[in-house]
Amino acid sequence: MNKTRPAPDIWLLIPILALLAIGMIMVYSAGSVLGFRNYGDSFYFVKRQLLFAGLGLAAMFFTANLDYRALKKLSRPALIVCFILLVIVLIPGIGVVRGGARSWLGISSFGIQPSEFMKMGMILFLANWLSREDYDITSFTRGLMPPLALIGTAFGLIMLQPDLGTGTVMLGATLMMVFTAGARATHLLGLGAAGAAGFAALVAAAPYRLKRITAFLDPWSDPLGAGYQIIQSLYAIGPGGLGGLGLGMSRQKYSYVPEPQTDFIFSILAEELGFIGGLAVLTLFLILIWRGMRVAMSLPDRFGSYLAVGIVCMVAVQVVINIGVVIGMMPVTGITLPLISYGGSSLTLMLTALGILLNLSRYAR
Repeated sequence: MNKTRPAPDIWLLIPILALLAIGMIMVYSAGSVLGFRNYGDSFYFVKRQLLFAGLGLAAMFFTANLDYRALKKLSRPALIVCFILLVIVLIPGIGVVRGGARSWLGISSFGIQPSEFMKMGMILFLANWLSREDYDITSFTRGLMPPLALIGTAFGLIMLQPDLGTGTVMLGATLMMVFTAGARATHLLGLGAAGAAGFAALVAAAPYRLKRITAFLDPWSDPLGAGYQIIQSLYAIGPGGLGGLGLGMSRQKYSYVPEPQTDFIFSILAEELGFIGGLAVLTLFLILIWRGMRVAMSLPDRFGSYLAVGIVCMVAVQVVINIGVVIGMMPVTGITLPLISYGGSSLTLMLTALGILLNLSRYAR
């Protein structure tokens, strides 16, 4: 007689579905003007988002109901495929350029973003690698450097596109996994200093990145250039006040905030739903992250724990960066808000990853 597995954590499932529902509403509201202007259809973006949400929910249902330990066998081939895709997307004529980055594979407006797949592929592989019984992460050369070299290679390929936002999320999530696995703080701090120097070199090597840094420090020094996005985002958030202008009543989505349905969707949300709406969304993310970390700390095996940590940190880092950019606390990096922003690859992959997290919650003590 088969033993019935416990149901997934309901307090993890509720914020996922609530954020997805809010995202659908906001994608329609924020993208309706742009959709009508560019495609003659106010529902253009939300119809596509519904399609990808359906695919993502199907994937979430699947990953929430399989035996997560079977993912160990898939970790190596999945990572190899992700690296192959990252190389292929860099080939002129194959990789599609959008927004100044060669980050897409596909035809016309349909495509996949290999860097999104790499985030989850790297998390899955590291969870398996770091959980090996004979693995000693405290050793600098044999324990710490091999995973960092792998992470650095993936980050380098993503930066060749270039896609600083996605690369930073992958880097942040995987480094938290390495830290959780027991890496020495002194090793990480030393490498962190070297990484900071490397980041400064990356910024200095590309004039547009340097402009983004200076715009972040003083956006009004170039209000029609590098500081334009931040200023328009703040112009949206400010009038929202406590309760907002009302759903659908945003003024900044009328070609002021660039791509309001993607990277800056939170600024439109804050304009229409106000401080209360923004706080509600942040509270849902906090509940998701709290329950996810609770799962990670309660699992009986290290593979599951590291996998949960990686998924939760992926969500957390992405939320912090997106909200930080929107409110002017971070330089513009071009990254979506999980479950809220419009985006096929990001939404489908995020729901797939959260399905794994729901699966892990079944086994938490």
